[in-house]
Amino acid sequence: MPEPRRITPDDLRAKFEEINDTVAGEVDGQKRNAVATAVVIGTVVVVGIFLIGRWRGKRLATVVEIRRV
Repeated sequence: MPEPRRITPDDLRAKFEEINDTVAGEVDGQKRNAVATAVVIGTVVVVGIFLIGRWRGKRLATVVEIRRV
């Protein structure tokens, strides 16, 4: 049976760098998705507030008719 190989600090550093590179790539992808989602939600909220304000403004606006006699 061969002797087990000792784990060196260089082995640990290499493995941690490999894991870090993998995680960093996934995090970058998730950040892009989160930013895109936030932009879409923000746009929908702003448009919704605009439409509600417009509807409410029409409802509460006073209409004055001037007729010539």
